[in-house]
Amino acid sequence: MNFSYKTKWTITLVACAFTGIVAAAATSFSMGYQSMMQDLNCTQFQATVGLSLWSIGFGTVPLITSSFTEEFGRLNMYIVSSFGFMLTQMMVAMSPNIQTVILGRLLGGAFGSTGATLVGGSVADVWKQHERGQPMAFFALVAAVGTGLGPVIAGVIEANPRLGWRWIQWIHVMFTGAYFISVVLLMKETRATIVLTRLANKKRKETGDDRYQAKAEIEKQSLITLVKISCTRPIYLLLTEPIVQSFSLWIGFTWGVVFALVESVSANFQAVYGFNVQDTGFIFSTLIFGSFIGYFANIYQERLYQKHYLRKRQEARLYLPCVAALFIPLGIFIYAWTARPEVHWIAPAIGLTIFMSGGFVIYMVVFLYIADCYGTYASSAIACQSLCRNLAASAFPLFITQMFARLTHKWGLTLFGCIGVALVPIPWVLFFYGSRIRAQSKVSRKILEEEELQDNMEK
Repeated sequence: MNFSYKTKWTITLVACAFTGIVAAAATSFSMGYQSMMQDLNCTQFQATVGLSLWSIGFGTVPLITSSFTEEFGRLNMYIVSSFGFMLTQMMVAMSPNIQTVILGRLLGGAFGSTGATLVGGSVADVWKQHERGQPMAFFALVAAVGTGLGPVIAGVIEANPRLGWRWIQWIHVMFTGAYFISVVLLMKETRATIVLTRLANKKRKETGDDRYQAKAEIEKQSLITLVKISCTRPIYLLLTEPIVQSFSLWIGFTWGVVFALVESVSANFQAVYGFNVQDTGFIFSTLIFGSFIGYFANIYQERLYQKHYLRKRQEARLYLPCVAALFIPLGIFIYAWTARPEVHWIAPAIGLTIFMSGGFVIYMVVFLYIADCYGTYASSAIACQSLCRNLAASAFPLFITQMFARLTHKWGLTLFGCIGVALVPIPWVLFFYGSRIRAQSKVSRKILEEEELQDNMEK
């Protein structure tokens, strides 16, 4: 799409803003448990179900709704998603019982995912391939920072006895309402097939000549067919592609631990260091600091990618992830073994920061490496890892309280650290043998043949 540089960044910033709002809403919910349990007379496990079902909606609904952009365009999906998301936050804020809260959270994840998953496509629409590194890194940064910023702000609100959990939701309503207005005023349709189809339709009306047709209209598949493909292709790739399998396992575990920490960090710091809810909210700023460290490290990774691409091809994306793989268990072990009354609280906070810096690099590389490896199938491959990531994020909080009650935080987190160590070889194996693995894949061979054909045609 031929947009000016200013317009490209306007579209990128507006799109990414929704990701930040949704990420903050996903994690801030847990900070309101105490006042929610008193207000609605519910148990902590019931409140945790609300946290988990968000990820269920976030992970599964895009498999269906991602096809709607082919029919209705990205702009309409942004408008519907942001307005629907605002209504779900109002629903939670006004809930008379925990059952309504849980339903509102499920719907919030569904509407939030529909909008947030459009961002990658919007970036691809307006930026050329060699220009996408920085916008995609910014998108990942906003998502990760929102994950940490939500609990920080929610902790301050929850600490005020005149506010409580409902005002956490009302703040999200206000921000989403402002965002909805910005979408209507600033966002533009970026999907080329939709723009060309509308231009062709306009030309037909002006001239009365039905010969004016866009290529997308001629080759258009039915919505049912598109939904079927978007639901089945990610599962097929998960079952047949080792690269998709390994990255889905890796990001699934990492994101599951992130949501386990969202569920447990507050209680742990209150028990060990006597923090109040506002203080524990500020501990989540470690997720923000870790994300910025990972973001600036990714700038160096981009340089390595440009330098070594001709020799390593897609695997040039994996220099930094090989190091980040070590940061995941290292950060978990530091947090697990230093969260003791005789050790200053800054030590476990450093562990959380190290963990999140590694987690951000993994989150970033999943998009870029898989997109490089799977070309036209990239959206399905990324949808697959997104499904696994959010299913893990929904499952971990449900068992984490019982797990820590039996194993203690120290040994429960040590178990996570050991699993993280077992996953360290994933980027190393792909770094050295990724090209051979792709050569054995039917999908990757087909993509490689298409790329070689295109290169020959350009020559």
